[in-house]
Amino acid sequence: MRSKTKEKLTVDEVRIGLRYLIKDGLAAQIMLTLTSGVFLVAFALNLGASNFVIGLLAAIPPLTQLIQIPSIYLVERIRERRKISVISYSLSRFFLIFLILIPLVFSHRMTLYTIVITILFNSVFNAVGGCSLNSWIHDFVPRRRLGTFFSKRLSLSWGISIPIGLAAGFFLDQWKQAYPDHALEGYSILFSGGLLMAVLSVYYLSRIPEPRMSDVESGRSLRDIILQPFRYPNFRHLILFLGSWNFAVNLAAPFFTVYMLKRLQLSLSIVVALTLFSQLISAAFFRVWGRFADRYSQKTILRISGPLFLICILAWTFTTMPEKHLFTVPLLIGIHLFSGISTAGVTLASGNIGLKTAPKGQATSYLAGLSIVNSLAAGFAPILGGKLIDFFSSRELSMSLQWSGPSEKWIIPTLNLRQWDFLFFMAFFLGLYSLHRLAVVKEEGEVKEKIAIREMIWEIARPMRVLSSVGGLRQLIQFPFSILRQSLFFKIKPKRENNGKDE
Repeated sequence: MRSKTKEKLTVDEVRIGLRYLIKDGLAAQIMLTLTSGVFLVAFALNLGASNFVIGLLAAIPPLTQLIQIPSIYLVERIRERRKISVISYSLSRFFLIFLILIPLVFSHRMTLYTIVITILFNSVFNAVGGCSLNSWIHDFVPRRRLGTFFSKRLSLSWGISIPIGLAAGFFLDQWKQAYPDHALEGYSILFSGGLLMAVLSVYYLSRIPEPRMSDVESGRSLRDIILQPFRYPNFRHLILFLGSWNFAVNLAAPFFTVYMLKRLQLSLSIVVALTLFSQLISAAFFRVWGRFADRYSQKTILRISGPLFLICILAWTFTTMPEKHLFTVPLLIGIHLFSGISTAGVTLASGNIGLKTAPKGQATSYLAGLSIVNSLAAGFAPILGGKLIDFFSSRELSMSLQWSGPSEKWIIPTLNLRQWDFLFFMAFFLGLYSLHRLAVVKEEGEVKEKIAIREMIWEIARPMRVLSSVGGLRQLIQFPFSILRQSLFFKIKPKRENNGKDE
């Protein structure tokens, strides 16, 4: 790895670097598909993980995002972002080796401790690398090509993750049938493929050139930055809304996979297929929601997509009445369909409304404060969720309608809550409270929902004719903390005038 930075990159260096950045994105996406999400949850369940452990695994990534803040000082001190990114990502992905070795080396008593510690260190070093990478790539990719380049990178990553995910789920199901006594070794093979992609990703990253960092001088304190958004009443209402929303959603969402695998007893390949289906729907509807957000307002989109997503959470409680029934699978398909639609709207509008609500010229600091609250909410909610599921494991609430006649008697179950169902029910009502908090947020150009819904029906029908586990939630709390270097803690020194053209 050439660690030296350059004042100005040539056209050929930028062109070759962009190719490596595309390759890095593809390799990293395959790695994430094989080593996280549904497959990591299924692996933990096979190791005997409790609901608390599942919640802890879901909580670690958002909580470790906060490590990006002190990482800014590391980047500023060393001033070689490629070196920091490559070393951090190498250390992060080194811990994947422990996931591979868990079924082969570690005793049963140590497996759960090992997986939690592995994900913790993996996430910590990943956050440090992400802080450096965001700043580096922001300076590297030509501004006039930002939109087209990253849309291409994202679409290619999505395109490759779907067949890889489906093939991996099918492989694990077949492996379990062929070798029922060695089912965990199948995950070792899967994680080995992810590790290979991780090595390729780091290699491609090391080949991308780095422009020199701009000089900086001391700016404001961290305490002032964190407290500033809370001093502005309207933005404080937005923080309360998004914080409570993320808490409600992450109280339930990390356990959807657990529910399908343990309560509904679905095969892993079906769970993966449903999850990828939801993500595909989200990708298709980002553009639809984007057009409506521009035409009406971000708040209007949230007040339409938010309740739809909450209905999907509540619908999980009806997939068993009290056990699986004839409409369980069709209901699951409908849940993932409308979850995908609503998630796209919530993800898009929740990010944009922060930009519109923040005072002019202070968006970065306000969004950073918002992201800190979101990370804490999304981190602590799954831990509490896991404890609540264990608490409700021996409790049940049910209601039914009874009809009695001279020769027949009918009992129709109308409500049956067990274990996970209580959590979905609670998340639904907490979500309703968060939407109540949204009502007091003020945004310019608001339009009544009735007007938007009438026109939206026709827009949604178009992709539905073509398209005829819930994706995108993590994007709700992600924030490139590296940009705090320029807008929060430091002030950029004025650059010398450059008559050359920007690459």
